[in-house]
This record gives sequence, C-alpha cells and structure tokens, in this order.
Amino acid sequence: MSAQDEKRFRAALVQLRAGRAIEPNVDQAEALIRKAAAGGAVYVQTPENTALMELEPDRVFALVQPEAESVPLARLTALAAELGVWLHVGSLGVKLDESRVANRSYLIDPHGEIVARYDKLHMFDVDLAGGESYRESKYYGPGSKAVIADLPFGRLGMSICYDLRFPSLYRALATAGANLIAVPAAFTKQTGQAHWHVLVRARAIETGAFVLAATQGGMHENGRQTFGHSMIVSPWGEILAEAGEDPGVVFADIDMAASEEARARIPSLKHGRDFDLEIAEHRSTLKRKEAS
Repeated sequence: MSAQDEKRFRAALVQLRAGRAIEPNVDQAEALIRKAAAGGAVYVQTPENTALMELEPDRVFALVQPEAESVPLARLTALAAELGVWLHVGSLGVKLDESRVANRSYLIDPHGEIVARYDKLHMFDVDLAGGESYRESKYYGPGSKAVIADLPFGRLGMSICYDLRFPSLYRALATAGANLIAVPAAFTKQTGQAHWHVLVRARAIETGAFVLAATQGGMHENGRQTFGHSMIVSPWGEILAEAGEDPGVVFADIDMAASEEARARIPSLKHGRDFDLEIAEHRSTLKRKEAS
C-alpha cells in the first residue's frame, strides 16, 4: 500500500433516536454499526448519548454505571473487535460518584481496546423559547482536558455537541495536529435548525480539518426532539455526506491530502497572534463623568 493510499479511508456516521432504556438503544446502535462495517467503513462514529436519552437525574443515576461495570461499553468494545473497525462511541453516561456522571466519548481500536477517552467540557444549561429547558450541570460533571488521538490515517480531535460553540477548543486541537475532528451530538431541533450546518462547516473551514458529526434525530421517548442531519464536512467546508432526521448510516470516502491542501491555501493556523484587549472609552463619556 502506498503512502497516499494510507491517507484514504471510508468513514461512517451512525444516526440514532435513542430512548429511555439502555438495552434497546444499544441493540439499535449495534445493528447500524454492523451496517456501517458491511459498507466498508473503517472508522464508525455514533452520536452523543448512544445508550440513553434521559433528562431526569434520578433515572440517569439509576441506569448508568461506573466505567468498569458498563454493559454498553463492554458490548461496544467487543463489537469493534469482532468487526475490526475503529469505533468512536459518541458518548455514554459513566457514573463518577453518587452525585456526578461523566458524558464520556470513547475511541475503540479494531482489537477492542479503548485508546482514548474524552469527557465533555462544556455543559448545556439553557432555557429555550417554547418552554424547553436543559440543565446538564445538574448531574454531569464537566471534563477538564482536550483530547487528541492518532489513527492510522490521521490525527483525531475529540469533542461533544455543545463544545461546537467554542471555537477556541477546535483551534487548539488543529494547532496540535488534528486533521480530523469529531463532534458527536444531540442538538435540539430548535437550535439545530438555526445553527447546526453553519457551525459544523465553520469549524471545518477554520481548522482545515474534516469534521465528522454523528447525531441523534427525531422525536424521542422523553418528549424532546433532536435535529438529526449527521454530517461529514471537508476542510473546504463542503458537505460530503448528510443524513435526514431518521436513524441510519451515512458514508464518505476521505482523502486526508485535502486537509494539507486546504491549510496550504489558507494558512490561518500559522498566522494566529497573541494580543492585548483594550476597551476604549469615548471622550464625551469622560467629559460627562468629569462634569458630574
């Protein structure tokens, strides 16, 4: 295999509509991961909250387990080994203690070994028009580290959902060498309709990286609706693959040379500068203060 061939691979995104019971969610994820592998994907990503979409803290604590005891994680590591794929589990709830859960992403290699973990940095605490309210910080403990992992075909920067709104994270990942960026998500329908496409494409353009973003989609058992539209976007901002709202799999053939080409054409990652911030005060404001 040539060096150029090693930079090419097929990626797949699994879109889910997870409910409030873990086993059927993992069953659905497994069936679609198998479909992705059968379609030739060597990297397969699932969305945020792969095993559970639950907003009631008491039910979250009752259902999730510490990492060492996690049944969904054990099933998915075994599946990666069986299929011989890089399986990126967008996130699972992992019990840290009796008051906090981590929203944790796992990158699993083709031997079933966990090679990287990432805990979601930014908590989605927001009140939306129409009465929707989210308070992730009620039961999730935020992470404290950005994470990069090396794959045979590229360097992967890890993130989850709401992180997408914090561009400094992605610049840090890109300047550390990430040319693939993962954004598994469960964007609400309301915010997704307004911002999902723009933000995913912007992160790709800003970093000169491929962005791979598997999502939840549709009306969930808990009564909340997610936007769907899992996407793979090129470093030039082109949408290479996109889902609708229903569960399924989308594929894209990726040539990592496109990241090098985009960064050469617009080398903004090399041109960043440190700066001071000055807040200028208008003279008329000063005069009024002096007069008073």
